[in-house]
Amino acid sequence: MKVIKEFRNDLLKRNEIEVAKNYESNPGFEKVMAEVSSQFKSDADRISIKKISNGFGSNEFIINLLIYDSSDDLKRIETRNRKKKGDKK
Repeated sequence: MKVIKEFRNDLLKRNEIEVAKNYESNPGFEKVMAEVSSQFKSDADRISIKKISNGFGSNEFIINLLIYDSSDDLKRIETRNRKKKGDKK
């Protein structure tokens, strides 16, 4: 994994990282989560993967992720307020 950008956001207590890696096909969030947690030596509950993308016909995937200082910081900032499909409330 090659780090393209790395930015420390002290206000939100997180590192904002963009990495590039070659894969044969779309790796999926679970596989990327395992590789990122081992490379950056952090727990998976402190990592938030925002986007996995590549150019058409390319094997290089660009991964945007956030690594928080603690899991409480992640839960405080990354809230999900969307309704699930079929939920009437």
